[in-house]
Amino acid sequence: MIQFNDMPNTFNERQSRFPALFVSDVHLSENLPRTTEFFLHFLKQKASQAQQLFLLGDLFEYWAGDDDGASPYHQIIIQALRKLSDNGVKLYWIAGNRDFLIGNHFAQEAGVHLLPDPTFITIEGRKLLLSHGDSLCTDDHDYMTFRSMVRETAWQNQFLTLPLTERKAIIDTMRSTSASAQNQKSMTIMDVNQNAVEQLLLNYPECTFIHGHTHRTAIHQHGNYERYVLPDWDYDQIGHQRGGWLELDSGGELRFRAPFARELQSIK
Repeated sequence: MIQFNDMPNTFNERQSRFPALFVSDVHLSENLPRTTEFFLHFLKQKASQAQQLFLLGDLFEYWAGDDDGASPYHQIIIQALRKLSDNGVKLYWIAGNRDFLIGNHFAQEAGVHLLPDPTFITIEGRKLLLSHGDSLCTDDHDYMTFRSMVRETAWQNQFLTLPLTERKAIIDTMRSTSASAQNQKSMTIMDVNQNAVEQLLLNYPECTFIHGHTHRTAIHQHGNYERYVLPDWDYDQIGHQRGGWLELDSGGELRFRAPFARELQSIK
C-alpha cells in the first residue's frame, strides 16, 4: 500500500489551477454527516483550484433515480457541484455500481458531463484510462451477473417506472443481500482480475489506468503501464478515517493527496 503525500498543499493555499483531480467512492449519505461536510469542504477549497474534476463512480451510497435528486440532502450536493461548474471547473462523471442510475437530468442540474466506462483521455501529455473498476471484478461471478442485468436499458427503464419509495425499498434489500454475500467472499474475489485488466489495456498501450471501486488504494506497476487505485472515503468512523484524491499537476505528475490532521479537526 502507498502512503498519502501530505506535502504543503493545504486547503487555504491559493495557487494556479491543477489540470485535474480524480475522486471516487465517497459514498455520500445523510447517515455520514462528517464525510458529507468534508466532501463539500473539498469541493469548495480544493476542487475549486482545479481545471477539471473527474468523479469516477459511487459518489453516492446509492441513487434511486434522478427524481430522488429533489431531496434536500441531494440538493445540497447538486448545488455544490453546480457552483463549482459555474466557476469554470469542468466536471466529469463515470457511473459506479451504487449510482449507475444517474441520468441526464442530474447531469444538467449539477453541471457534469457523463462519460462512458472506460474513458481514454490525454492531459498534460499523459495518457489516462479512467474507469470505476467494477467491470473488471470478473472473479465475482454473482456480481457480474447482477451488473449485466442492472446495466441493461430495458431493466433500468422498467425499474424507474416504479414509485420512488418502492425503488428505495428494493435498493435497501439489494444492499442488505450484497453485504451478506460479501461477508462470504474473499478480498481476492472482490478485487479486479489481473487478466481482465491486462486484456483491457492491450487497447491502450503505455497509459496510466485510474479506477476506484475496490477501496484498496495503491499504485501498481505492470510492464508498460501504471494502475492507480483511488481511496474510498469515510470520515465518520473515529479512529478509522480515510479518504483523499489523486492530483495531476502541470508537469504531468500524479500524486495522492489527503488532508492534514488540522484540516480534519476543523470540520465539526
